[in-house]
Amino acid sequence: MFTTAIQPRFGDMDVLGHINNTVPAYWFETARSPVFEIFVPDLLIARETFPLILAHTDYDFVNEIQFKYEVEIRTWVSHIGTKSFTVYQEAWQEGRCCVKGCSVIVYYDFSKKQSSALPEDKKKLLAEHLMGTSKN
Repeated sequence: MFTTAIQPRFGDMDVLGHINNTVPAYWFETARSPVFEIFVPDLLIARETFPLILAHTDYDFVNEIQFKYEVEIRTWVSHIGTKSFTVYQEAWQEGRCCVKGCSVIVYYDFSKKQSSALPEDKKKLLAEHLMGTSKN
Protein backbone atom coordinates (compact mmCIF):
# COMPACT_ATOMS: atom_id res chain seq x y z
CA MET A 1 0.00 0.00 0.00
CA PHE A 2 1.10 3.52 -0.76
CA THR A 3 -0.10 6.50 1.28
CA THR A 4 -0.22 10.15 0.25
CA ALA A 5 -1.15 13.06 2.52
CA ILE A 6 -3.27 15.82 0.99
CA GLN A 7 -4.11 19.16 2.58
CA PRO A 8 -7.38 20.40 1.05
CA ARG A 9 -7.24 23.87 -0.48
CA PHE A 10 -9.83 26.56 0.10
CA GLY A 11 -10.73 26.38 -3.60
CA ASP A 12 -11.56 22.67 -3.26
CA MET A 13 -14.76 23.48 -1.34
CA ASP A 14 -18.24 23.60 -2.80
CA VAL A 15 -21.09 25.92 -1.86
CA LEU A 16 -21.99 23.67 1.11
CA GLY A 17 -18.49 23.96 2.60
CA HIS A 18 -17.54 20.36 1.77
CA ILE A 19 -14.86 19.24 -0.65
CA ASN A 20 -16.36 19.26 -4.15
CA ASN A 21 -16.99 15.79 -5.59
CA THR A 22 -14.66 16.48 -8.55
CA VAL A 23 -11.61 16.97 -6.31
CA PRO A 24 -10.95 13.38 -5.11
CA ALA A 25 -10.37 12.32 -8.73
CA TYR A 26 -7.46 14.77 -8.86
CA TRP A 27 -6.17 13.60 -5.48
CA PHE A 28 -6.38 9.96 -6.55
CA GLU A 29 -4.46 10.71 -9.74
CA THR A 30 -1.73 12.41 -7.70
CA ALA A 31 -1.58 9.43 -5.32
CA ARG A 32 -1.15 6.99 -8.23
CA SER A 33 2.32 8.45 -8.93
CA PRO A 34 4.19 5.75 -6.95
CA VAL A 35 2.44 3.11 -9.07
CA PHE A 36 3.41 4.96 -12.27
CA GLU A 37 7.02 5.13 -11.03
CA ILE A 38 7.15 1.32 -11.18
CA PHE A 39 7.07 1.78 -14.97
CA VAL A 40 8.94 5.08 -15.30
CA PRO A 41 11.04 5.99 -12.26
CA ASP A 42 11.45 9.65 -13.27
CA LEU A 43 7.99 10.96 -14.14
CA LEU A 44 9.40 14.39 -15.04
CA ILE A 45 11.06 12.98 -18.14
CA ALA A 46 8.42 10.35 -18.90
CA ARG A 47 6.70 12.19 -21.72
CA GLU A 48 8.38 10.17 -24.46
CA THR A 49 8.41 6.83 -22.64
CA PHE A 50 5.28 6.70 -20.49
CA PRO A 51 3.58 3.37 -21.34
CA LEU A 52 0.25 3.66 -19.52
CA ILE A 53 -3.23 4.99 -20.28
CA LEU A 54 -6.21 5.40 -18.01
CA ALA A 55 -9.09 3.32 -19.35
CA HIS A 56 -11.73 3.58 -16.61
CA THR A 57 -12.41 5.20 -13.24
CA ASP A 58 -15.23 5.00 -10.75
CA TYR A 59 -15.82 6.59 -7.34
CA ASP A 60 -18.12 5.99 -4.40
CA PHE A 61 -18.64 8.93 -2.05
CA VAL A 62 -19.39 7.46 1.38
CA ASN A 63 -18.73 10.39 3.77
CA GLU A 64 -18.27 14.11 3.33
CA ILE A 65 -14.77 15.57 3.35
CA GLN A 66 -14.15 18.76 5.30
CA PHE A 67 -11.82 21.56 4.31
CA LYS A 68 -9.86 21.94 7.53
CA TYR A 69 -8.48 18.41 8.00
CA GLU A 70 -5.74 16.55 6.14
CA VAL A 71 -6.81 13.68 3.86
CA GLU A 72 -4.86 10.45 3.54
CA ILE A 73 -5.08 8.67 0.19
CA ARG A 74 -4.41 4.94 0.45
CA THR A 75 -3.48 3.19 -2.77
CA TRP A 76 -3.30 -0.51 -3.57
CA VAL A 77 -3.18 -2.68 -6.66
CA SER A 78 -6.35 -4.78 -6.60
CA HIS A 79 -5.97 -6.79 -9.81
CA ILE A 80 -3.21 -7.60 -12.29
CA GLY A 81 -4.26 -8.82 -15.70
CA THR A 82 -2.46 -9.61 -18.94
CA LYS A 83 -2.48 -6.09 -20.40
CA SER A 84 -3.90 -4.00 -17.58
CA PHE A 85 -4.13 -3.65 -13.83
CA THR A 86 -6.58 -2.07 -11.42
CA VAL A 87 -5.68 0.44 -8.74
CA TYR A 88 -8.00 0.69 -5.73
CA GLN A 89 -7.89 3.85 -3.61
CA GLU A 90 -9.52 5.28 -0.52
CA ALA A 91 -9.57 8.82 0.86
CA TRP A 92 -9.55 8.90 4.66
CA GLN A 93 -10.14 11.88 6.93
CA GLU A 94 -10.32 11.90 10.73
CA GLY A 95 -10.52 8.10 10.91
CA ARG A 96 -13.34 7.78 8.33
CA CYS A 97 -13.21 6.44 4.82
CA CYS A 98 -14.80 9.16 2.69
CA VAL A 99 -14.25 8.13 -0.92
CA LYS A 100 -13.46 4.78 -2.58
CA GLY A 101 -12.38 4.45 -6.17
CA CYS A 102 -10.93 2.17 -8.81
CA SER A 103 -8.88 2.94 -11.89
CA VAL A 104 -8.10 0.54 -14.71
CA ILE A 105 -4.67 1.26 -16.18
CA VAL A 106 -3.67 -0.26 -19.52
CA TYR A 107 -0.11 -0.96 -20.65
CA TYR A 108 -0.02 0.76 -24.03
CA ASP A 109 2.31 0.93 -27.02
CA PHE A 110 1.83 4.42 -28.44
CA SER A 111 3.83 3.68 -31.60
CA LYS A 112 1.50 0.78 -32.49
CA LYS A 113 -1.60 2.47 -31.00
CA GLN A 114 -2.57 -0.69 -29.11
CA SER A 115 -2.39 -2.31 -25.71
CA SER A 116 0.50 -4.64 -24.96
CA ALA A 117 1.24 -7.36 -22.46
CA LEU A 118 2.44 -6.16 -19.08
CA PRO A 119 6.12 -7.03 -18.64
CA GLU A 120 6.63 -9.82 -16.09
CA ASP A 121 9.11 -7.76 -14.05
CA LYS A 122 6.52 -4.97 -13.71
CA LYS A 123 3.82 -7.47 -12.75
CA LYS A 124 6.05 -8.71 -9.92
CA LEU A 125 6.58 -5.16 -8.66
CA LEU A 126 2.84 -4.43 -8.86
CA ALA A 127 2.14 -7.66 -6.95
CA GLU A 128 4.10 -6.28 -3.99
CA HIS A 129 1.25 -3.80 -3.52
CA LEU A 130 -1.72 -6.13 -4.00
CA MET A 131 -4.54 -5.70 -1.52
CA GLY A 132 -4.49 -8.36 1.14
CA THR A 133 -0.79 -9.17 0.89
CA SER A 134 1.15 -9.37 4.15
CA LYS A 135 2.79 -5.96 3.56
CA ASN A 136 -0.59 -4.15 3.56
